[in-house]
Amino acid sequence: MRHVDLGVLDDPVLLFGGPYSNAQALGALFAAAQDRGIASHQMICTGDIVAYCGAPQRTTAMIRAMGCTVVAGNCEIQLGSGAADCGCGFEDGTACDLLSARWYGYAAQALSDADKIWMAARPDVISFNHQGARYAVVHGGVRDVARFVWEMSPESHFLDEWDTLEQQIGAVDHIIAGHCGIPFLKTTPRGQWINAGVIGMPPHDGRQQTRFALLDGGEVQFHRLSYDVEAAQADMTAAGLPEDCKTALRTGYWPSEDVLPAALRFGASAKG
Repeated sequence: MRHVDLGVLDDPVLLFGGPYSNAQALGALFAAAQDRGIASHQMICTGDIVAYCGAPQRTTAMIRAMGCTVVAGNCEIQLGSGAADCGCGFEDGTACDLLSARWYGYAAQALSDADKIWMAARPDVISFNHQGARYAVVHGGVRDVARFVWEMSPESHFLDEWDTLEQQIGAVDHIIAGHCGIPFLKTTPRGQWINAGVIGMPPHDGRQQTRFALLDGGEVQFHRLSYDVEAAQADMTAAGLPEDCKTALRTGYWPSEDVLPAALRFGASAKG
């Protein structure tokens, strides 16, 4: 396990996940950070810089130029190691699995060797202190980077992650994670589990806006992020990517609910 400690970050910390090759959303996030006076060293990404959208190389270049801290997501690990698939944790043959094969193949060809080497060097865990509390940042889970941890996951899942993490880096007060794509704040017996959501794809709620989080004074607030959806769709068209994900950017609903817990599913009728 590669662990990087950032020291004390007492000023507001901007937390975000999953740019997903969406250069327009990432640009809008950087503008939001600038408006709030948040410097790059106060920005932390929970991984998956590259995924469903059409600008993997540009998005990676933007992240690297900004210099914000990035924890390794399954996409960074797989692309950095030259793996054959994204390692997203989808069941074989499901809609999510089939769609991922398309974008992953495109991204693997589009990224430079230097980008892949940089991805391979990302840490598995990041820690920092904020307003007297110690935070750890992971992607999905500690044992399994692609583990889906949802707000309604059993309490045992959170406690298992906590125990595994603390065996590696010592006691932490709160955990920040990503991967599942839907933001939430869960109070557990050990502390808060904070999922900042992702900025590259809507959180399956029927709105085009995506999400990021702000940690300020020990409090977490979620914010909506608007960006140029049509330009992001145009990048996907130019890349020859599936219509399903382009439609998701417009409708605010994911192409498939295969991976979602029942409580988070709308069904085809709700999405029109």
